Amino acid sequence: MELSRRNRSLLSVLLNLLALSFSVAAFFTSYWCEGTHKVAKPPCLSAVKSKNCQVLSMNSSSTSTDTTDTNGTLNENVVHYNWETGDDKYAFKYFHTGFWFSCEKHQGEEACRSFIELSPDSEKGVLWLSVISEFLYIILLSLGFLLMCLEFFSSSNFIDGLKMNAFAAIITVLSGLLGMVAHMMYMTVFQVTVNLGPKDWRPQTWYYGWSFGLAWLSFTLCMSASVLTLNTYTKTILEFKYRRRIFEKNVRECNPFLDPEMVRFLWEKYIFSVSSTVDDPFNWHKGFGSPIFVDIGSITDLPGAVKEEERRVDLEDDGDQC
Repeated sequence: MELSRRNRSLLSVLLNLLALSFSVAAFFTSYWCEGTHKVAKPPCLSAVKSKNCQVLSMNSSSTSTDTTDTNGTLNENVVHYNWETGDDKYAFKYFHTGFWFSCEKHQGEEACRSFIELSPDSEKGVLWLSVISEFLYIILLSLGFLLMCLEFFSSSNFIDGLKMNAFAAIITVLSGLLGMVAHMMYMTVFQVTVNLGPKDWRPQTWYYGWSFGLAWLSFTLCMSASVLTLNTYTKTILEFKYRRRIFEKNVRECNPFLDPEMVRFLWEKYIFSVSSTVDDPFNWHKGFGSPIFVDIGSITDLPGAVKEEERRVDLEDDGDQC
């Protein structure tokens, strides 16, 4: 089923709106990547089995009272033995990170640090460049959305709407390219930070989060909106060219001695007069090959027109008036 021009414009507006919403949500959330950090547990604070920890003094003949002071705290000269081995002696903390923050959750508490500070010094420039690109992506996407809305809801003529349609398509394509570059730069910085970042932050395992999915879904919707808008513009331009050939053919059949400049003037006059009264002038001429009729009875009053005598002779020779 072929969509009308107005329905295609409406679909482009909706796709652009979804892309803008998803891009803002992805940029300001910190779930681009998720995973776990492997951290050593404090001595004798294992949650697995606390009875595996024993306290022994350096002197084997000492009693239990030698291991504690009068306040009941452990003596500094006492050696702590932990029987846990393997992964039992490590704690795995869940973390999630984005453009702005990297947060860790452990035992119901969440602590966040700036991801910009965690990234290596050699990658801070690339990270800031990706942040700026994300801002430009959102700004251009908003501008494209505004132009699409103006083209869809404005009461201007058809020609002005077609110009806004072309600008919206170009701006939306540029925003999509900026968004793609920003996403790729951020993921490059994150992978470098995984290998060269602070040792207490380096993740044991990690995977892509839902913010990452929203970002690329936004890019997909953005490019879909731009392609649909560009398709509407291209289809209209091709229809213009086809209709103009039919128009020139019919005009020359009526008067083959018309100056080419006059034919162009009549075409522009026809297009602007029709586009100012209807939303889509091509809806008047359904079907492939349907002719366009124009009243050229008063062309002798226009600049560059042929003489009345020559026009009368030509019409008599043809034996048929247009």
